[in-house]
Amino acid sequence: MPGWTTFQDVRPTLRLAGPVVAAQMALASLGFVDTVMVGRLGADELAAVALGNSVFFFLFIVTSGVLQAVNPMVAQAYGAGERMPIVRSVRQALWLGTVLGAVAMVVLWTVEPALLWAGQESATVRAAMTYLHVMLWGIVPALWFMGMRGFVEALGHPFPVTVIAFCGVAVNIVANGLLMYGWGPLPALGIVGTGWASVAVFWSIFGLLALFVYRVPPFSEYAIFAALRTPDPAYFKELLYIGGPIGIARGVEAGLFTMTALMAGVLGSEVLAAHQIALQCASLAFMVPLGIGIAGSVRVGQAAGRNDAAGARRAGFTAMGCATATMIVSATLFWLFPDAIVAFFIDPTLPENQTVAPLAASLLLIAAVFQVFDGVQVAAGSALHGLKDTRIPMVIAFLTYWGIGLTSGYVFGVQGDAGAHGLWWGLVLGLVAASIWLTLRFHQNVEHAVETRDITAPTHPPAA
Repeated sequence: MPGWTTFQDVRPTLRLAGPVVAAQMALASLGFVDTVMVGRLGADELAAVALGNSVFFFLFIVTSGVLQAVNPMVAQAYGAGERMPIVRSVRQALWLGTVLGAVAMVVLWTVEPALLWAGQESATVRAAMTYLHVMLWGIVPALWFMGMRGFVEALGHPFPVTVIAFCGVAVNIVANGLLMYGWGPLPALGIVGTGWASVAVFWSIFGLLALFVYRVPPFSEYAIFAALRTPDPAYFKELLYIGGPIGIARGVEAGLFTMTALMAGVLGSEVLAAHQIALQCASLAFMVPLGIGIAGSVRVGQAAGRNDAAGARRAGFTAMGCATATMIVSATLFWLFPDAIVAFFIDPTLPENQTVAPLAASLLLIAAVFQVFDGVQVAAGSALHGLKDTRIPMVIAFLTYWGIGLTSGYVFGVQGDAGAHGLWWGLVLGLVAASIWLTLRFHQNVEHAVETRDITAPTHPPAA
C-alpha cells in the first residue's frame, strides 16, 4: 500500500540481510556436516546423533530465542543515540546466557528417562546420552555467541558474524575428522568425537567474536567486558521480559514440526521418510527469509529508537516484501522441479524408493504454497520483535501453529484419509493464519509502539 514501503528501503534491507542469511546458512550447515560425516560410521551411530541433536537443538532454539531480545534492545538504543543501554543490555545477555546454559546442561545430563519414556530404543538412547554428555559443554559458549551476535548485527555490521560462522564450519570439518575418525596419531572416538568437535566449534566461534568485539572499533568502544561482574537486575529482567516470549514461541514452532514428524511416523516409515525430505528442503529455504527477518528487526528497532514511526513501518513491510519475494523463487523451484530435488536425497530408481520418491515430490508441491506464507510470518514476527512486541506474537504462535496447524493436520492426515498431504495442508493453514495475524498486528500497532517506547528503562510494568 502507498507509504508502507519504498524501493529506497529495499537496498539497505538486502545489504544488511545478505550477510545475515549467509551466517544462518553456515550455522545450519553444522548439523548437515555432522550428519554426512557420522553416516560413514553406520546407521546406529547416525540414529544416536540424530536423537541427540534433536534434544540439543530444541533446547538451543528455545534458549537462544530468549537472547534474541538483545537485537531490539540494542537496535532501539542505537537508533536513539543512547550508549549505556547498549552496554548494559549486552553485558546482561552474557549473564543470561550463562544462567540459561546452566539450566540446559542439567536437562541434557538427565534427559535419558524422558527419551526412554517416549519409546526410543534403549541402545540408541544410551549412545545418544554419551554424545549429549559431551555436547552439553558447548551450549553456554553457543549462547554467549548468540548474545554478542545480536549486539554486532543490531549495530548494522553483520559481516563479521558471517565470516566467523564460516570459520566454525571449517573447524567442524577438521575437528570431526581428527576426533571422530582418528586422523593421524589421534584415536577414533566415534560419536563422542563428533560431540567434542561441536564443542570446539562453539568455543571457537564465541572466542573469535569476543576477541573481535574486544579489539575492533566501533564495538571495542563499548567496553562490553569491563565491569562485567557488576549485577544489573533491571536489564536482566528486561531481557527475560522481552526474550522469554520469543523463546517460548520458537519452542512452539519447533514443537509443531516435531509433532508433525511423529504423526507422519504413525502413518508409516515411508511417509516419515518423504516428510523428512520435503521438510529438509523447506527448512533450508527458510534460512533466507529468517535472515531477512533479522535484518528487518534491526531496521525496525533502529527506526523506533529514532522515534521514526513511518521509517519503522517501511522497514517492517520492506522485510516482509523481500522475504515473500525470495520464497516465491524457492516455491517456483519446488513446483517446477520436485522430482529433481527429491533425487538429490534418494535414488528414485531403487525399488525401495518407489513409494517414497513420488510422495516426497508431491509434498514439495504443497511446500511451494507453504513457503510463501512461512516467509511472511517470520518477517512479520521479526518486525514485531523490533518493536519489543513479543508477548502477543507468542500467543498468536500458539493459537495458529498448534491450535490451527497441528490440529487440522491431525484431523486431515491421521483421523481422515489424506495422510501426509493432510499433515502438510494443516501446516499451510497454520502458517496462513500466523502470517495474516502477525502482519495485521504490525500494521495496527507500529505507531503506538514507537510513540510509547522507552530506551533507558525497562518497558514492562513495575512489580506490584
